[in-house]
Amino acid sequence: MSFTAPPFAPPHIEPSTKRVRVLFGGKYVVDTRHAKLVWEKPFYPNYFFSTSDLNPSYLRESSDDKERGMKVYNLVVGEHEARDAVTLYQTSDSKDLAGLFKIKFSAADAWFEEDERVYIHPKDPYKRVDVLQSSRHVRVALNGVELATTNRPRLLFETGLRVRTYMPITDAHVELLMPSDTVTECPYKGVANYFNVQLPNGEVHKDIVWYYRTPQPECGQMAGYVAFYDEKVDVWVDGEKQE
Repeated sequence: MSFTAPPFAPPHIEPSTKRVRVLFGGKYVVDTRHAKLVWEKPFYPNYFFSTSDLNPSYLRESSDDKERGMKVYNLVVGEHEARDAVTLYQTSDSKDLAGLFKIKFSAADAWFEEDERVYIHPKDPYKRVDVLQSSRHVRVALNGVELATTNRPRLLFETGLRVRTYMPITDAHVELLMPSDTVTECPYKGVANYFNVQLPNGEVHKDIVWYYRTPQPECGQMAGYVAFYDEKVDVWVDGEKQE
């Protein structure tokens, strides 16, 4: 199979060289070195597998989408059941998908590439994430109230996304930060926790600050740093207000 650079015309299919395991109900329902990365959309891939990679005893028929040539199953292990979690492509506009199945990423208890846990979706081999130390002066304010100022930000460059500025939490006005219950996950950075900002006048702005308590190894430099949603605050870089 030939390899080309993104963006791809979906569906784009490539073999994965990684061992991939899918944990559900206390069992690895998939454990294979022959997974396929499939870009159904241009933004990121999903894992597809051959039918031989999943014991049929874990499948319970749910529905049959004859129009699209798909058969949908519940994933069942003992008393654990994930409804409509498995889709088998019986026929497809792309002949390469016929006979393959995918598992909803959120339906499984955990996914592993080799022995490393993967979150949200497989890592895109064409995506790069760099964290670079900077000496730019960055100031953040909201409704005229300063939230943070630093001369030691770390800039996160992620393919296809805007640059994000992380700064030491000690350079933020921590008295304005209130813990939030919101948690999100990223396959490249890890599990993010959030702060709300409560201004001196009592206004609360929800989830506009986030941080990674234990970031993924490739983004380990972000530990102890926080980021603000630039779209929701005022930001100056070296004295120049950002639009």
